[in-house]
Amino acid sequence: MPPTIDSQTIPETAIQPEDAWLFGWDDTPGIVSVWAERSGQALVWQRLAGRVVCSTARFRPWLYATTLADLAHLGSTLAPVENPLDLDLNGKQPFSYRELAGAPRSFRYLLSADDGRNLEREILKGAKRRLGKEIANLNELGDDYYRVGPNEQYLMATGRVFFRGLAYADLHRLQFDLETTSFSPKHGRIFMVAVHDSRGLAKVFEAPTAKDEARLIRDLCELIQARDPDVIENHNLFGFDLPFLEERAKVLGIPLEIGRKEGPHRLESYKEPLAFRRARRTRFTLAGRELIDTLDAVLRHDFSARDMPGHGLKAAARYFGVAAPERTYLEGSKIYSTYRTDPETVRRYAFDDVLEVDGLSQRLMGAAFALAGMAPRPYGRVASAGPAMGILEPMLIRAYLRAGTALPPYPVSERAELGPHAGGATYLYQGGAARQVVKADIASMYPSIMRTFKVGPKSDRLGVLLYLVSRLTDLRLEHKAAARTTPPSSPENFHHQAVQAAMKIIINSGYGYLGAGSMALFSDLRAANEVTARGRAILEGVVNTLREDGMGLLEADTDGVFFAAPGGWTEAQERAYVAKVAATLPEGLRLEYEGRYQAMLNHEVKNYALLTYDDKLIVRGVAFRSVRAEQFGVEFLQKAVYCALTGDIEGLRAVYQETLTALRERRYPNFEMTTLARLAKTPEQYFNSSSRMREAPYEALIAAGRREWRVGERIRFYRNKDGQPIYLKESDFEEEDQSTEGEEDGETFEEVQEITSLEMVSPHLNPRPPAAKSDYDVDYYVKVLHTSFVSRLRKAFSGEDYEQIFRPGAQLGLFDKPLEQVQPLWIEAAG
Repeated sequence: MPPTIDSQTIPETAIQPEDAWLFGWDDTPGIVSVWAERSGQALVWQRLAGRVVCSTARFRPWLYATTLADLAHLGSTLAPVENPLDLDLNGKQPFSYRELAGAPRSFRYLLSADDGRNLEREILKGAKRRLGKEIANLNELGDDYYRVGPNEQYLMATGRVFFRGLAYADLHRLQFDLETTSFSPKHGRIFMVAVHDSRGLAKVFEAPTAKDEARLIRDLCELIQARDPDVIENHNLFGFDLPFLEERAKVLGIPLEIGRKEGPHRLESYKEPLAFRRARRTRFTLAGRELIDTLDAVLRHDFSARDMPGHGLKAAARYFGVAAPERTYLEGSKIYSTYRTDPETVRRYAFDDVLEVDGLSQRLMGAAFALAGMAPRPYGRVASAGPAMGILEPMLIRAYLRAGTALPPYPVSERAELGPHAGGATYLYQGGAARQVVKADIASMYPSIMRTFKVGPKSDRLGVLLYLVSRLTDLRLEHKAAARTTPPSSPENFHHQAVQAAMKIIINSGYGYLGAGSMALFSDLRAANEVTARGRAILEGVVNTLREDGMGLLEADTDGVFFAAPGGWTEAQERAYVAKVAATLPEGLRLEYEGRYQAMLNHEVKNYALLTYDDKLIVRGVAFRSVRAEQFGVEFLQKAVYCALTGDIEGLRAVYQETLTALRERRYPNFEMTTLARLAKTPEQYFNSSSRMREAPYEALIAAGRREWRVGERIRFYRNKDGQPIYLKESDFEEEDQSTEGEEDGETFEEVQEITSLEMVSPHLNPRPPAAKSDYDVDYYVKVLHTSFVSRLRKAFSGEDYEQIFRPGAQLGLFDKPLEQVQPLWIEAAG
């Protein structure tokens, strides 16, 4: 039996008192995992001096309430006490409470019990009497109770956090990746597992035949137990590998024992909303090991950077520079067939996968690691949590619990009085093509406004939110400065970079939390409106200065602005000008020079293309690149935009003509004609609609013999020569390049594609051969080419030039000018 830790005996001197709200107050070192139960018992694993020690800990489960009415039947069994979290109450006072100072309807009762299950049971019993109906769980009682999960209860009550005194490199991390015969565990099986860990393990398990699969799963479980990692990682771990492994183990009757031996062996799962997508997904937890899906880190990065070509493993590995030059690539649909004839190639492919996951983890997980040393949540939860509700609010709750202060009531909607929340300023000043483009950005504008003008939630009586934003801003600057003094690849540099990135996440979530509405306990729409109003005024001041100085205004969005600078300006001149404009801002706000570009094609707000000075094209926004769009058109558009921004109109015309010819001769495979659709209706809803309209995605499935599907499923389909929608199943196209991670109910994150000039201007030098079995509707897709892709270039040219460049026929018009004389309508600075 593990030794017992009494949380009352832990000294509180290691953390400075003023930073207890930020880092907790308990100095227990090396926590790598916590498994707390509603009963009030917790298992705590610590990594100390290179070995892992497991201890048991007791805590009093607790929750907040607005009333004691549902516990009135307990009489004297429910006792008022000074500190309901005091462990000395265990065995003496099964139920206790403290009335806290707070407004009416606030959460001013802190309840605790020997066993949290008993407390919830008694509340439900009392609520049944009060309401005269059965109550299944506390969620049915609306806003009368506020509770967090057992792990969070334990960490908040004790002031402990993960990884105190540890570096990221101290963690023992293990990556595993499945190779399967199908994407569905109901129709396929596991035939290979590649395993790698941070201590030098490299292993591949194989199941050449179906009868070998059970042995493979047992071997994997035994290896994990033997290696005993703190963390298990993979890319899309929760979306594919763990659910597939769990289902196959269940089918084969094999216990999936991959947790640490001291805790429950079960793999627990539940639905959790994603931080950066609207969809919900199944999440898994293990006793003693933290589960990390590097896809979460990739999405978090691209949510702010918005410059990734895709979120799948291969695309992310290339983007972050962790893909080896000799990396083996295989099409998803051909992996198993390749294994049957060339198993060694598949072994290399699978092992390259886990090496890339390890590389992504090392590049991206430092911030989540640092956050786990601040927020009272397990590392695995912090890694996927939204920064506002998933990280910032738990820190606020911990501070109020520590101070013995009531929590405010859930905010009443102010939208009826205040109207919808007014967001940041978004302006499209001029659409079209521009040269000598500069991007200037107001650094951390909303947090800076909150800090400078002391704008915080009225309900935050302790001022915790503003304290966190202000203190973290100061500490982040210290870590950034320290990082500049350390070697780029050193552990010290990694630490400072990770901590400053973690702090930036919390700082930037402050404003979002203010405007989160009824979801957030301390939200304040009035305060959020004040922040955005000040932000709009500040940005408009910057824009007015640019306009007065004759700059070519292009686009402004929330805290940044694109403008065309005078032709011939050097980077030094551009920087000096931005610094001059920055001097006009209020104290506490900084306008920064973010970048310069040869040219820009501005289509709509947040939908534009940029040409860098090293001849790379960056496209942003779904108008230029969307995972839903037909790939042939995306390819055309990127090449066409490059030609337009470099002034190569002859190349632009050639790209257009080659695309038309390739379409008409059916040189494109059917897959490049497909569009991606997310299914929003159940089969019953679609079939039973009294006025059913024929919808292409569903009709494509039905025509393919599928009458069952799930809401949220994404499918690809195209229109054949008879005008019928045709479904392409997963095995018909390459898995990796079609990642739809990050797509939100038909929308996609802004994406970036960088393409060299040679690739851009020379598609006609390598004409496509006719594609086998292509039967798409040529006339339909010629129309798609013009309406969905060619039209994106309309603002860059005069009407006459646009019609000449994109005239389908090769015949010259009577008033056509030589193409070498055609140029975009360049937007330039005055004078």
